[in-house]
Amino acid sequence: MNERFRIAGLGGVDPHDNARAVRAWRWLQWVLLGFSLLAIPAFYFELAVDLPMLHPAGRALYACMAAGFAVSLAWMARLSRHPRRFLMRNRYDLLITMGAAASVAWGVSTWSSLEWVLRILFVGLVAARIAMSVRAFFSPNRLLLLLAIAAVLLASAGAGFYWLEPSVHSYAEGVWLAFESSATVGFGDMAPTTPASRVFAAFVVLLGYGLLSLVFASIAAIFVEQEERLLRREMHRDIKTLQAEIAALRREVGRIGSQAHVDEGAIGRDRPPESR
Repeated sequence: MNERFRIAGLGGVDPHDNARAVRAWRWLQWVLLGFSLLAIPAFYFELAVDLPMLHPAGRALYACMAAGFAVSLAWMARLSRHPRRFLMRNRYDLLITMGAAASVAWGVSTWSSLEWVLRILFVGLVAARIAMSVRAFFSPNRLLLLLAIAAVLLASAGAGFYWLEPSVHSYAEGVWLAFESSATVGFGDMAPTTPASRVFAAFVVLLGYGLLSLVFASIAAIFVEQEERLLRREMHRDIKTLQAEIAALRREVGRIGSQAHVDEGAIGRDRPPESR
């Protein structure tokens, strides 16, 4: 898995690198995760057509994100024994840094088709990095944690739809639209109508697919684990029985061997001297 991340450009620090750099990366990767999360509100702040006062806030978040990534990577390169190798191992983060800086440079007027594609691609790259950073928390054997994350996601998505979608008139309707999107039910009573809410719905659908898959996989793992526990108990009982039978068989073979040895000695003493 680490080799795959290294090839993808998320290799982190080489374990054989400077010890100080290795220790620094253990907490700095969470700092980079925090900077990555800034791209989510920044993206939607710049899509708020009816609230132009949010556009500078979106640019400021992109600028903070670009500066945070640039300073963090430069500092880690300074700590590393092989700066160029470190930057090549983390070229994914370099790409995110350049994308955040480009987002600051572009205008906030109506986006062209090319800008839509580039901005969605950039947000997709950031979302993928966030998912890979927190992958350890989404193991299928953490049902309660997954349910808590699903509840937080549903509540947050409801607030997002309430803010972005004009046809949603209450927070409850926003939560319902978020549930329909994440579960891909599609009753038809509500649907995203603006570009911002449609993009938001696309990410909600992707996150919903992932979380629902993990939740159902975790539930299935519980039942499978129960069956495996019963099988292990039966195997343990059979092994204990087999061990007892083998021990009894060894004792029986030893007793028969000792008896045969005694009988041979008695026969040898009973023979006439001339026949020995």
